[in-house]
Amino acid sequence: MDKFIINGPTPLRGSIAISGSKNAALPLMAAAILGDSPTTIRLVPKLKDIYTFNNVIRVTGTSVQFDEEYNSLTIDSGNLGFAEAPYELVRKMRASFYMLGALMGKTGEAKVSLPGGCAWGPRPVDLHLKGLEAMGADIRLEKGYVMGSFPGESVPGGVYELNPSSVGATVNLILAAVRRAESFTIKNAAKEPDVVLLCDTLAKMGANIKGAGTDTITIQRVESLKGIETSNDPDRIETGTYMIAAAMHPESSLTLTGCKPKDLGSFPDQLRKTGAVVTINNDTIQVDAPESIKPVSIETQIYPGFPTDLQAQWATLMTQAEGTSKISDNIYFDRFSYVPELKRLGANLSVKENCVTVSGPSKLSGTSVMSTDLRASVSLVMAGMIADGETEVLRVYHLDRGYEDLEDKLNQSGSSITREDGD
Repeated sequence: MDKFIINGPTPLRGSIAISGSKNAALPLMAAAILGDSPTTIRLVPKLKDIYTFNNVIRVTGTSVQFDEEYNSLTIDSGNLGFAEAPYELVRKMRASFYMLGALMGKTGEAKVSLPGGCAWGPRPVDLHLKGLEAMGADIRLEKGYVMGSFPGESVPGGVYELNPSSVGATVNLILAAVRRAESFTIKNAAKEPDVVLLCDTLAKMGANIKGAGTDTITIQRVESLKGIETSNDPDRIETGTYMIAAAMHPESSLTLTGCKPKDLGSFPDQLRKTGAVVTINNDTIQVDAPESIKPVSIETQIYPGFPTDLQAQWATLMTQAEGTSKISDNIYFDRFSYVPELKRLGANLSVKENCVTVSGPSKLSGTSVMSTDLRASVSLVMAGMIADGETEVLRVYHLDRGYEDLEDKLNQSGSSITREDGD
């Protein structure tokens, strides 16, 4: 397994181009399966999760062509003949579970393995399955697989309320409903930009969807969907990660291009509270680090609140703040595997239930640390960039799932990161 060798501390200066969003691309790829002609998606990042999902889709007989030079992906389900997503692929990535809604929407039936993904949870799929049953689907579990089917070409539909709100369940229910449910309403639906983009894309394909971006989404059945050419959104979590990284060193001044600032919700205002200067101009964001970082406590919330996918990075920033701060995760209560690793570097953190208390500033010193999931991994890279000496971040394959060209982008902006064979 590869590892990073990081020499710090290093300020960030210059410019970084933001890649397409992995979390937005995966639902678009699933949606493309529903089309009766090819769909081309632009701004698709070259990431391990994208390649994994490409292979999941290919198992069905669907053609997937990825032009890596232009970050363009074309999906044609004309030869789809096998409505199954096998365990050996789905276990690698939870988002593969979108195949359940996509295949049921396309063919009326599906056999999809229960999912895997990052080693933290729980993130059960009960909401997905109960929502499909409320829609009129027959659902059963058999030897680790979900077996789903609709009893006819269409079902009456109904109403289902998500509790709690869930991006994954919202996406799966939309995918299943657009070609099968006469009328289906999702209450307490996810409002994240990824869901809005999915609904907008399906509408361009011919779907009848109302309420995207609100907590009530209503879908009315259409008999067919056409393939289209469309574009993915910039990655808001990558954007937020680099904004936080830029705020950590007093000499940093970083410009991010190709952003979609409105998708960041409340995050830019939270970063400004630390003393960082955040300047937004159309699709460009500049972050100038403060001389002294003020402690800012945050609580993760569903969009447009503070994203759970940025809380590990925020905790790393707070190790350099002048005082005590608290990071509470109200989405996932056990997403704190980075804490003991940051403590190995010299940070002062403690965990109680779903809250991390950070006392700073801490002088970090390089050592070996182990990454356990995607966002925890990038938080350790950021810590290594502010630590004195050499930091070794092991098992960086997690990063390859969600950050396109991470070390190249950071090195072009002043960091010192080398990828090596971890063996």
